[in-house]
Amino acid sequence: MNIAHFSDYQRESRKTWGEIPTDHPIVYPTLGLVNEAGEVAGKIKKIFRDKNGVISDTDREALKQELGDVLWYLTQICTELDLSLEEVADANLTKLFSRLERNQIRGDGDER
Repeated sequence: MNIAHFSDYQRESRKTWGEIPTDHPIVYPTLGLVNEAGEVAGKIKKIFRDKNGVISDTDREALKQELGDVLWYLTQICTELDLSLEEVADANLTKLFSRLERNQIRGDGDER
């Protein structure tokens, strides 16, 4: 397909769109988690862009606040899925140590 203008793309791409109902309690905390993680990333980016990667006490406090927000949204998702934070943390360490033992700690893919 040859797209000469963004209006063409907009018209054609709409043919692949379909409304997806999102009236579920997991949607809000998932969007919140992504938003807050983006705020953490933005603060880190500015520390490296503007301060040569030097993290001040003020930066550390601001990051602590944002990470608290990340934790809150993560906790809400876990609660909605009937998962404890301990269960999630344990599963993560099990996965990571399995990869470490198999020398697969680096690389791509969930099933490495």
